[in-house]
Amino acid sequence: MDSEGVSSVDSEGGLGCPVWTVRGCPVWTVREDWGGQCGQCWGAPVNPSVCVPGFCRSPPLMIAGGRVFVVPCVQQIQRISLNTLTLNVKSDKVYTRHGVPISVTGIAQVKIQGQNKEMLAAACQMFMGKSEQEITHIALETLEGHQRAIMAHMTVEEIYKDRKKFSEQVFKVASSDLVNMGISVVSYTLKDVHDDQDYLHSLGKARTAQVQKDARIGEAMAKRDAVIKCSVHVLECPVSVSVLTPLFLSAVLMYWSVSLSLRQVAKTKQRIEEEKMQVQVIERAQQIMLQEQEIVRKERELEATVKKPAEAEKYRLVKLAEAERLQLIMQAEAEAESIRIKGEAEAFAVEAKGRAEAEQMAKKADAFKQYKEGAMVDMLLEKLPLMAEEITKPLSETQKITMVSSGGGDVGASKLTGEVLDIMTRLPETIERLTGVNIVQVRR
Repeated sequence: MDSEGVSSVDSEGGLGCPVWTVRGCPVWTVREDWGGQCGQCWGAPVNPSVCVPGFCRSPPLMIAGGRVFVVPCVQQIQRISLNTLTLNVKSDKVYTRHGVPISVTGIAQVKIQGQNKEMLAAACQMFMGKSEQEITHIALETLEGHQRAIMAHMTVEEIYKDRKKFSEQVFKVASSDLVNMGISVVSYTLKDVHDDQDYLHSLGKARTAQVQKDARIGEAMAKRDAVIKCSVHVLECPVSVSVLTPLFLSAVLMYWSVSLSLRQVAKTKQRIEEEKMQVQVIERAQQIMLQEQEIVRKERELEATVKKPAEAEKYRLVKLAEAERLQLIMQAEAEAESIRIKGEAEAFAVEAKGRAEAEQMAKKADAFKQYKEGAMVDMLLEKLPLMAEEITKPLSETQKITMVSSGGGDVGASKLTGEVLDIMTRLPETIERLTGVNIVQVRR
């Protein structure tokens, strides 16, 4: 809680404890060693920071240096360390941009910022209740991950020769990530770079051999110039032969020494070239090994992402096709069986119907044989109403009839009825002409 003023009561009053004005209300507090009758006043040093939960709906307080009033049994004080943490960030055998594995060790100083309220709030949310060892472990893992990522994007020469650039990149990337946790990176320094493949040693040997070669060449050239100058000086000086002979021998010896030095320099240069070739061979071997590993990785990835799903899809499609084939076969067999049963039923029905009709026809034939004309007359009499119906059917469907009289006969419905009756009376004659049976005589 925020305090607006602090005063103390006169010791003669009996208590002598401080009075805090909290939000305009005086609150009596007692020291911790009194046992606490009203509350407790806690002092928060600069390190560690103190976090007190809010009372009722008030937000929690985070204090890095100061005092706070705490209600016993209601509020609880939690502390978080603001000490500077030293991290030994070590990354072993990380492949650089050209595929050369190296190990890097860096030293980082990090701490939780107590002066920045937003960072302190983020740190309290992330690490409240955790020890310094746990906070150190989280920050160390984060820094090591960023250190490995930077190593993978740089070459060995860039890391070894430009340590400042490497340190700045790790510091920049790690700071932007750790600040979200409330942790600031105070400093980062690259401590050590080494490898197990003698790559750095080979680079040093090549440089050392180059320097030695330049030194020997310079020394030989200096000796050569000295011999030449000495010889010219001897020739120009008017001295006796006794003096010239030792000088000439000395010049010859000097010339021989220079020639020997030049040959030694040539051999050294050749050895340096051979060592360079060896370094190139080692680099090429490393690249080939890295390419082989990449090929194996891509093959495994292809097998996991393409071949295995393709085989699974193929197996699924084969099973679906087989199931569909079996389903079609079963459907065809069922349809064939259904058609066969239906055909047998229809054949049985046709056969039964044919037998019934044959029996009926046989019975009719027997009846015709027995009764002869009488049976035929009965059949004709049964069909007479149908014949009369068919004869009168056109008249029943006629909507309008127009009759014209010539003046010599009846006109009207009686005329039409008479004509219909005349047609009906002629039916026996028509039947007799067609069948040879006289219905009138047989009935009599």
